[in-house]
Amino acid sequence: MSYSVKLEVFEGPLDLLLHLINRLEIDIYDIPMAELTQQYIEHLHAMRVLRLDELSEYLVLAATLLEVKSKMLLPVNEEEAFIEEFGYEEDPREELIARLMEYRKFKEAANSLRESAAYRDEHFTKEPEDLTDYGEPLVTETEDQLNVFDLIGAFQKMLHRKKLKLPLTASITKSEQSVGDKMSSIMSKLELCGGECDFHALFETTTVPELVLTFLSLLELMKLQEVKVRQNNNFEELRISLI
Repeated sequence: MSYSVKLEVFEGPLDLLLHLINRLEIDIYDIPMAELTQQYIEHLHAMRVLRLDELSEYLVLAATLLEVKSKMLLPVNEEEAFIEEFGYEEDPREELIARLMEYRKFKEAANSLRESAAYRDEHFTKEPEDLTDYGEPLVTETEDQLNVFDLIGAFQKMLHRKKLKLPLTASITKSEQSVGDKMSSIMSKLELCGGECDFHALFETTTVPELVLTFLSLLELMKLQEVKVRQNNNFEELRISLI
């Protein structure tokens, strides 16, 4: 069972890194490498359990984070301290920050072009008219959409909560449920709960295959716009609701 994580605006290891920096409210010019590396590796663990996408590129960046972290933990002798004091020694994070800043610049440019294209798709050019007789235009507010890595983070916390341990050996067994069956089960549960429930309430089982099946079914329901995920405040429990 595999599921490729590739969204229009969110994909790849640098996107995951930027996501963590934003969620942890980290200054991109002064990255706490220990905390960021730990959060990144925890996300990789959840992705490995879910078998989401190929992890090779993510592992390369994980090795880079560990390398930078190790350089910052090395003891500084007097000569190195003198060099650092007068600004001749480069910060080990400098190259990583440069990559992130460059990536963020192109990501924001791509988002801006995408928004402009979406805006133009809904409009056509014509001469302006006086619309005062029709009253003020209505303005609708849209909720901030959570991305797939928010869900992976919640999945990782749920795994830790259940204290799951992967077996050293694996056996191949026939799956009793399909993604379609689990999607129907999730929809039924949401209806019984009044149309909304906590993220972890959907994961009642303790077996890894069942947890993965539930997570993939939830992603499919989001893709079909049958359910939506929201979070009232940062670090709070995710809420799943019917649309």
